[in-house]
Amino acid sequence: MRTFELGGTTVLVEDGEGPPVGTMLIGDVLTASFEAAARTVAIAVARLDPAFFDLRSGVAGEVVQKLVQYERRLAVVGELPDTALASRSFSAFVREGNRGDGPWFVATLDELSERLGAIGR
Repeated sequence: MRTFELGGTTVLVEDGEGPPVGTMLIGDVLTASFEAAARTVAIAVARLDPAFFDLRSGVAGEVVQKLVQYERRLAVVGELPDTALASRSFSAFVREGNRGDGPWFVATLDELSERLGAIGR
């Protein structure tokens, strides 16, 4: 885990190394976000539990709900798996998240910084 200032806000970044983040580890990520005073949590695609990309599993919903419950924004950073993009429901989930306040799906941390800067937080 690393912490960065992006777009004028503190962001906790879970990069590509370590165990998969899913329903079991999201509590640890949430705790780290509080310790770092980070309102946005950026998780690399490579760090997400593969079940996250299958909406039927409930993992994405549980991860997003836990972060929203504690007023944290989720940003998924990186290229999404082809299987996720082939899913109509997951593609709709991505479109809806990117239209609003999250979860956001961005290609790079630079793109996340631009989005955060555009909303001023």
